[in-house]
Amino acid sequence: MHVERQYRELEKIEEIRVYNIDRDKVFHPSKPVKKLDNVRFSNVMKHVPSDINVFQPMDDGDFLVERIGWNLLERLNLKLEDVEGRRFSEASPFYCDIFKDIFNEVLETGETKVMRIFYYISDKIVTLANIHILFDEGKIYVVSDLTKAENITKSIEEQKKEDDENKATLIEYFSQTGSFYKAHDEYTWTPGIYNIINRTKETSDAFYNIIFDLVIPEDKPLVEELLGTMSPETDTYENIIRIKTPGGHIKYLDTYLYSKFDENGEEVSSYGLFKDISIDSHKHLTRPVDFMLNGFNHNSKLSLLVEPLSKRYEFSEGFYKMVEIPKSEYIHNESILNNIVEEDVRRELEKLIAGEITEVNKVLTYKVKGDREKIKVCELFIERFRYGNKDHSIGFLTDITLSRKKQQELIKSNATKNILIKEVHHRVKNNLQVLNSFLNLEKRAYGDNPNRILDNMQARLSSLALLHEKTYNTDDFININLEDYMKDQDSTLHMLFGAKNINFTSDVDPRIHLSMDVITPLLLIVDELTMNAIKHAFPDPDMPNKTISKKIDFIDDHICELILKDNGVGLKDPDALVNHNLGWEIINNLTRQINGKLELLDCEVGTGFRIIFPVNFEHTIDEHKEWEEDK
Repeated sequence: MHVERQYRELEKIEEIRVYNIDRDKVFHPSKPVKKLDNVRFSNVMKHVPSDINVFQPMDDGDFLVERIGWNLLERLNLKLEDVEGRRFSEASPFYCDIFKDIFNEVLETGETKVMRIFYYISDKIVTLANIHILFDEGKIYVVSDLTKAENITKSIEEQKKEDDENKATLIEYFSQTGSFYKAHDEYTWTPGIYNIINRTKETSDAFYNIIFDLVIPEDKPLVEELLGTMSPETDTYENIIRIKTPGGHIKYLDTYLYSKFDENGEEVSSYGLFKDISIDSHKHLTRPVDFMLNGFNHNSKLSLLVEPLSKRYEFSEGFYKMVEIPKSEYIHNESILNNIVEEDVRRELEKLIAGEITEVNKVLTYKVKGDREKIKVCELFIERFRYGNKDHSIGFLTDITLSRKKQQELIKSNATKNILIKEVHHRVKNNLQVLNSFLNLEKRAYGDNPNRILDNMQARLSSLALLHEKTYNTDDFININLEDYMKDQDSTLHMLFGAKNINFTSDVDPRIHLSMDVITPLLLIVDELTMNAIKHAFPDPDMPNKTISKKIDFIDDHICELILKDNGVGLKDPDALVNHNLGWEIINNLTRQINGKLELLDCEVGTGFRIIFPVNFEHTIDEHKEWEEDK
């Protein structure tokens, strides 16, 4: 017998799950401490279908049991005289632990509280109790409506309809999110799943994963990786997958999967959550990795290799043109090494695959389809790196099959380009590591609110994806026009959940050109400040003319100033923000990366921040190292 508690933020209700309740241990024989007067309307209460339980507050903080509902007495094989007049903590320590805090809260505020208790046997729900707790005439009343298992689904749906305040939010939420529960090889799917895949429920849906069945071929390796790696040691999985609905629409699903295993390592049950992020993405209908790949897809002589050492590889189109095998026919395994002429290169790649070394940077000779008469000369760069708890890899393959004279010309003309390509790789890796550090910080701070973490990460990923997309079209990482980036970022932030009715304005001096070292953390700073304003500045959804503005200008030839303001309700306690807020800590760390100075402005309306920072650096900060030290 054990209890799990969770507060459902969306419904503003506390949910209790009680597993395998032992009725003999719920109530204990104890001596009465007070003779009670007859409860008013006691005979009437017998005919009310709800259980009405009555408790008197005691001076020492305990509660006196005045009445227990007839349904509960019957289930526990008790009589009212067995429990009335007893201390709650002595008669039922089990229920006292569940209710005492909420009893005290009702006494203090006078507000009615709502709870929901699910009673399970093993993993199956047998009873649901919807409970209202109120204080009246000096007594605590606990009104409990019981629903048997076969009526639970109907009961929950009716309860959602009655919640007028959150009705619109619930409809929006469940239209984009769905989940499944799998036990004994059968799936139970929530209605939100059918909204995502645009079809109605079918009987056969209980016997297979209806989401995985729709995954597009390019993302099948992600599913194969999942099925091959879930174990007692690795029991969770997160990724973005793409599906093609029966109507032919491509959708992007943020996926979270969790499995339970028994002592023998056998899977007992699994749970999956899928969130349709296609609408949120708008014009960025893709994962961050797709932005990287798309930047290379029109180049037949240069290809980007994402995860080349893994079965969940993703390569740009240039790779398949170099090996002269259609993407649909290409099979990725170590046999491709047999077509490399140089033995030393093959040995180094085998060491890289085995994890003995972390980098290969070689010029090699490649036999197209194993044909010695059809040779290509290629430059290969692959690096392994650690992200989260897993090894990842990224690389570049360049076709340099030209005459010796043209090769020399290529080396001269492309020297800067090769440096820039490796610089892009370095930025991508660093940004992934910075995001991983953000995630670790927020898991500790908001572990009980995963939606908040997802919203924050969505904003950061969108800005970094925008950054990478734009840098593929430039050959200058030193003088990047800031105004263009800020306008595009406004459009990206406007698509965030909760920001659609907010006006974003940017006033950026068009003369400001910054290096990638400055622009990357600056975009993330704007993300953090904007997300904070979206969440806290406008608590009234009907508030008119909601605006978040930013102005970036020169102070002198070497120093810039960013001022970001909102016209919201302002800060009640500025000291709490500065001293105990994770967002403030993140913004401070990012500001230090650009050698800047952050301050909170004294505003008559709303909240404002000012950051001054140098235009150029004499050094480059290792972002990941600094974040690791701060953690």
